[in-house]
Amino acid sequence: MNTNINITAAASEYIKKMLEKNSSAGFRLSIKKTGCSGYSYAPSLVNEVNPKDVAVEADGIKIFIDIAWLDLLADLHIDYVEDDKTGIKQKRLVFTNPKEDSRCGCGESFHI
Repeated sequence: MNTNINITAAASEYIKKMLEKNSSAGFRLSIKKTGCSGYSYAPSLVNEVNPKDVAVEADGIKIFIDIAWLDLLADLHIDYVEDDKTGIKQKRLVFTNPKEDSRCGCGESFHI
């Protein structure tokens, strides 16, 4: 099963800092049903591994993926950006997935 996840250096550095800062065991990635297009990415820091998760390593980061979404998250690209719009600096992870059909207008959710 292909579980290739590509993570940029900026995203890797950000996630590693968050893991260290919060003394977390790992980074978990799932998908939740929400938003105007149907789904959104649900990244979180975890202290305990969910028994239904599969562990994947990318750039030295252990990523726990909900097995229900494993096929959909294969070939995912994760980046980290800092936007400075209207004087408000926003820092966020950006997910690019070749399996997405479309995104909503605000970009927060996607359709499969």
